[in-house]
Amino acid sequence: MAQTAPSNQAQKIAQYREKLAEYNKARAAYEVVAGPYWDEIARKRTLRRAKQQRKEKTTPADYVLAQPPVYSGPPKPEDPEKKAPRDIPVVEDFLRNAKEHFGFTPERPANDEQYRHAYAQLALAAGLTPEQAVKIYAFESTGNGSYDIQAGLEYGLPTERAISTALGYNQLLGANSVGLLAKNGDKFVAALRAKANAADGERKERLLKKIATLKKMIAFTRTVPDEWSAHVKLAETPKGQGIHALVLDIDISPLMQVEKLLTSLNYAKRMGYTKSLSAAELEMFNLTGDGNGFDMVSMPDAMKKKIPTANFFQRHGFERNLIAVQNNTVEKLIAATDAKMELEAKLDGAKALAAAFELHNQTR
Repeated sequence: MAQTAPSNQAQKIAQYREKLAEYNKARAAYEVVAGPYWDEIARKRTLRRAKQQRKEKTTPADYVLAQPPVYSGPPKPEDPEKKAPRDIPVVEDFLRNAKEHFGFTPERPANDEQYRHAYAQLALAAGLTPEQAVKIYAFESTGNGSYDIQAGLEYGLPTERAISTALGYNQLLGANSVGLLAKNGDKFVAALRAKANAADGERKERLLKKIATLKKMIAFTRTVPDEWSAHVKLAETPKGQGIHALVLDIDISPLMQVEKLLTSLNYAKRMGYTKSLSAAELEMFNLTGDGNGFDMVSMPDAMKKKIPTANFFQRHGFERNLIAVQNNTVEKLIAATDAKMELEAKLDGAKALAAAFELHNQTR
């Protein structure tokens, strides 16, 4: 009796397993070198953080000076039996969960012009320079992004998919929203209270209701330790996703976006850094975290020329960050970031934001 030819699916699975074996062999060989490299990166970063807290200067010996090993084997094959990846939550999810878990619907701006002016006024009052705010907006939000722009969905194409929960002018992640409320929620409540005291009628009632909801959200964010990993986990829950809807509210969102940058500026000041940070330097704090960002901008220029950028990233974050991989020293990364900012600051959205800053600068 003749044997039945294998099905198309069976052939795909057999080919997949063969390619997977080749991939696993190549990766295993690569990990012999890459694993110890990234372990050493982590070890030295821990030691530098301790020195940083003691306000001691670092030396080249505190860094891994070699560039990370590069994987050159075959790519990981796609599993024909693997289910489609779970979609990253988007604005509709944040809104639904905010309504379901907090009874909250953000008061969205009438248009981007209204948001620009609210943001510019707060940013100037907080001590941010127009150059810092506009260039970081341009870099993070393509130079034309709206107040609700989400990473991966920048251009409104039907083939686009969200690549993270990063949202708005400074691309706050869901975990950023959780962390900002946990640490600065009382400051946000005070700002809304001042607005409510100056308002009357329906506007006052809306603000008072918003304050009550915000307090509930703050209490929820404080149910976990004040640590990034805990904020990440909480932000992934449906109730945590509801917190992220605050980035869409005309009264609260500008407070959060400004506070994210202000936190980094204040960190640098606490560490004794007295120079004004350029937009590209401030973006290093945004990109790698405050401790790493400070480490990068405060080192001598001679060190910036030779310290690999890998020293300031987690391995998975570095390997998928093409800009950091291609511009593989501190000096190159800051320069490349500034060049991209200069280019995107010429686009219409960035120019409109700059005009809003100029207007509010004149009326201060």
